[in-house]
Amino acid sequence: MEEPLPTSTRRKAAMSEEILDTVRTLLPEIAERAVRADESRRIPEETVQELKQAGVFRMLQPKRYGGAESDPARFFAVIREISGACGSTGWVASLMGVHLWQIGLFPEAAQDEVWGADPDALVSSSYAPIGRLTPVEGGYELSGHWRFSSGCDHASWALLGALVLGPQGRPVDVMTVLVPRDDYVIQDVWDVIGLRGTGSNDIIVERAFVPAHRAMRNAELARPSGPGQEVNPGPLYRVPFATLFTTAVTAPLIGMAAGCYRSYIEAMRDRVRLSVDGRRFAEDQFAQVAVARAASEIDAAILQTDRNVREVYECAVRGEDIPRELRLRVRRDQVRGTERALEAIDILFKTAGGNSLKRNNPIERAWRDAHAGSVHVANDVERALAMYGKGEFGLTVEETLV
Repeated sequence: MEEPLPTSTRRKAAMSEEILDTVRTLLPEIAERAVRADESRRIPEETVQELKQAGVFRMLQPKRYGGAESDPARFFAVIREISGACGSTGWVASLMGVHLWQIGLFPEAAQDEVWGADPDALVSSSYAPIGRLTPVEGGYELSGHWRFSSGCDHASWALLGALVLGPQGRPVDVMTVLVPRDDYVIQDVWDVIGLRGTGSNDIIVERAFVPAHRAMRNAELARPSGPGQEVNPGPLYRVPFATLFTTAVTAPLIGMAAGCYRSYIEAMRDRVRLSVDGRRFAEDQFAQVAVARAASEIDAAILQTDRNVREVYECAVRGEDIPRELRLRVRRDQVRGTERALEAIDILFKTAGGNSLKRNNPIERAWRDAHAGSVHVANDVERALAMYGKGEFGLTVEETLV
């Protein structure tokens, strides 16, 4: 007989299901605004407010600030639903949700600065170590110009990657720093082919002071213990950064594929192929095979991703170290999830024929958005698969995103 789940676990699960149910009621309007997001190059403010009120961003936030500390697999299920309605909205919600988890790894003073006055404060990021940190009394001086900060117009803080410069001006360490909105300028440059609505603009900082408690070495972020875990002892904050961050990049793509599939079935079910033989499209055996292939790819991506995230979280719940083999499997299946999502969308886009070409229809937009998301560094398929192969052969894997 299975032991009953702890009360706190049942409460978190119920809260997560409530958030998912609420999000599903919002999907029709989110889908309706998808064109506006695409054309305005940012998520509509009313959508952001609705997701805040639904509790989406708080799912991975520490409970001491009103967050849910949800099972991350439940968070990614919500992200897939949102992404099926609007890829850009799902992408921003996914990354910003994980950013709030990451703030929980910082010292308590940094967490209080972010959420003390506004528990709903949002955080964007640009992790490439573009910035330059010069040690000064009490912290660092930061300057730099970062690209691709998704959702930055809706955020009041930014997580930025930077190199610490030694006495000779050479890099001696890599850090992620937390910077308030008053200390940086957003440069509106985002005009791209896909994920247009993410508003992934540039961030510019010139000689801003960063106190020591708002700077963390990247090596520290990868550990299961640190200053954040001292005040947030729950298992969620012992999950590896690489598991959550890389999955946050792939989950929206899988959701886009699932949404594209639903739109495809609806659009093509009653279509008559006048240019071929006048039969209904649905009666074409080749169309039936295409649907089966796409559906299988989407299912496989969801099942593997959910299995891996749950196993990692269960290890954390038991207080166990996350096995290296499991971390590598997470990355293997994460990039394969991206490949599977693209494969499904490509099948649907191609077999929809001319119906997929009209600008800003759901199939066309999903195709653009998913391919845009696939070029993120976390979706470097060959590198991730090579890491897994190295591990299987007993070779040393030197990689931060594991």
